[in-house]
Amino acid sequence: MIEVEVENRSGVDVDEPGAVQLVQRVLAAEGVESGEIGIAFVSPEESRALKREHLGVDEATDALAFPVDGLEELPEGLPRQLGDIVVCPEVVGAEWRAPIVHAVLHLLGYDHGEAMETREALHA
Repeated sequence: MIEVEVENRSGVDVDEPGAVQLVQRVLAAEGVESGEIGIAFVSPEESRALKREHLGVDEATDALAFPVDGLEELPEGLPRQLGDIVVCPEVVGAEWRAPIVHAVLHLLGYDHGEAMETREALHA
């Protein structure tokens, strides 16, 4: 089972159930049957601070991914911690699905390039 924890600190109404369903659908299609993932919806200011701190770029962004276990082999009985996704609704607007898919694929170990683009196209 894929457990998704959602926290909305953005101050903007978001489709939390839709985001959870999208994450679960993408993970299932990628062969992930169980694990835990967090989604935080944040303000542009928080998005900017996180991107500056972790990527050295001083700008708000659509989504960030913070992987933990990815698809690495884990000891038996240890729950898979896929990681966290941070999404800025004010940056993504109505086009929130593609950035979430992109961030989920980063959690699974995909990097920018052809493989990522191929996987994104499957989940569009």
